[in-house]
Amino acid sequence: MFRMYPYIKKYQKDIVFSLLFLLLESLAEMAYPNLMAKIVGWGIASGDTFYIAQIGLVMVGIAMLALISGIGNARYSARTGVGVASDLRQVLFDKVQTFSFENIDAFSVGSLTTRLTNDITQLQNAIMAGMRILVRGPILLCFSLVMAIRINLELSLILVVVIPVLVIALTMIIYLAVPLFRQMQRNLDDLNSNVQENLTNVRVVKSFVREAFEIEKFESANHHLLDSSIKAMNIVILNMPLLMFMMNAAIVAVVYFGGNMVLSGMTDVAQMTAFINYIFIVLMSLMMLSLMFIMLARSSASYKRVCEVLDMNVDLVDRQEAESIEVVNGEVAFEQVAFRYAGSSAEYILKDIDFTVNAGEVIAIIGSTGAGKSSLVQLLPRLYDVAEGKILLDGRDITKYTLASLRKNIGMVLQKNTLFSGTIRENLKWGHTDATETEIISAAKVAQAHDFISSFPEGYDTYLEQGGSNLSGGQKQRLCIARAILKKPAVLILDDSTSAVDTVTERKIRNGLTEVLQQTTIFIIAQRISSVRDVNKILVLSEGKIVASGTHDELMKNSLEYQEIYYSQNQKAEEA
Repeated sequence: MFRMYPYIKKYQKDIVFSLLFLLLESLAEMAYPNLMAKIVGWGIASGDTFYIAQIGLVMVGIAMLALISGIGNARYSARTGVGVASDLRQVLFDKVQTFSFENIDAFSVGSLTTRLTNDITQLQNAIMAGMRILVRGPILLCFSLVMAIRINLELSLILVVVIPVLVIALTMIIYLAVPLFRQMQRNLDDLNSNVQENLTNVRVVKSFVREAFEIEKFESANHHLLDSSIKAMNIVILNMPLLMFMMNAAIVAVVYFGGNMVLSGMTDVAQMTAFINYIFIVLMSLMMLSLMFIMLARSSASYKRVCEVLDMNVDLVDRQEAESIEVVNGEVAFEQVAFRYAGSSAEYILKDIDFTVNAGEVIAIIGSTGAGKSSLVQLLPRLYDVAEGKILLDGRDITKYTLASLRKNIGMVLQKNTLFSGTIRENLKWGHTDATETEIISAAKVAQAHDFISSFPEGYDTYLEQGGSNLSGGQKQRLCIARAILKKPAVLILDDSTSAVDTVTERKIRNGLTEVLQQTTIFIIAQRISSVRDVNKILVLSEGKIVASGTHDELMKNSLEYQEIYYSQNQKAEEA
């Protein structure tokens, strides 16, 4: 757990205070057996009630000291545990924010959610319990063991049998339980992924009447979690019965052999009472430590899962020579670019991509599903890195820009329209945090969103649910376009971003874009040729390669693939 040290170091003062209170509490507990022996050996034997009252008052005072010390220890250990968990959760979230798409693909969203919540909570509980038990247990064990040996060495030999048996049993339990705890967390990942997927796509589930299927899928994931949990608990539950058995056996042995010693005059009742109390503390300490080790075994699985995220090598980072540079023109060039997903044995998604786009031009990319259109435009802001070749922006390799400056100058409207919980105004200002009201309204008008926004009672202050679930698909698309326009980027990428709006609205949006963003280079991924036939250049993609490029008229003369798409769409339109 040495990886936790940088996070724990911040709470050194809390740890020191916690340990001081813990030491006071432990010393107070160590005093009880001796005081009880004095009451039995002298007070009761002599019938001195005043002496008994005096010792009783001392015990009450010590109990109050133990109470205050226990509260202090619990307070400072809680501050440490909760603080470390909060810091670790923040570091983990910050690390996830640096992940590329490739890194995120390595974890499911449900798994990352579990690691940020449940796994961190397991570590928090382990730290809090560790400062309370893992330190307290050895202190009580050592003190009480020394006192027991001082009182009666021969009876203390009983522990020579008990302790090794407990240690061996605990080691076996932990050895068997740790893999099961890891499986538990993996099954919890699957369950969280299932819940998130279902709730995110609940409208699709209902529209296809798939509730029964989703219930069955959840039931399966829930059953797997239950099964792995029961397997882990079946191992762990052996700990307590075994401890209680060994503890009771040790007490019986002490009473039996100690009783004979008292009868034979080798010791007296007072010493025997103190010895039994100390032995009881020894055994209770062992019990506490065994429970703590079980908790550590559980948290070790969570610890490794957290470290997997922290240790993930982020494959998209600023290169050493990268600079923060403002894009001036927005000229784009792909030079013999090839791309494949990391770790994939499949063929290249893109191959031999070579074209140039002048500043301010509008370029359309069309092709069949799976041709690589989205993959191509995602390479430009370095959401993925090229496998071969290079991409130039304003004549400079995009790896020479810092990621922040590169993406600051590129606006994207992805296929999936993502909005966040908050007002419409807050969502639009993602594109430009300091945008004025005039700029916001202007961008909304270009995106043909102002009218429907104004129809809401709260207007731009209308609250959007998570993902913009209280809007239609077309409304979400237009807000995402307005957000990108507000950014005023040098390069704008529209990835099939008008699929949910009618052709008239789409034409108005296109006209507005060319008027407002005259100097912006625009990439449009489109399904309908009719919506992009007047652009500067059209690229036709097929199986990851550019098979044709040119204007609409040029492609109608020279490209068989383009003609097939065009006539296919016209035929469908006529049939409709």
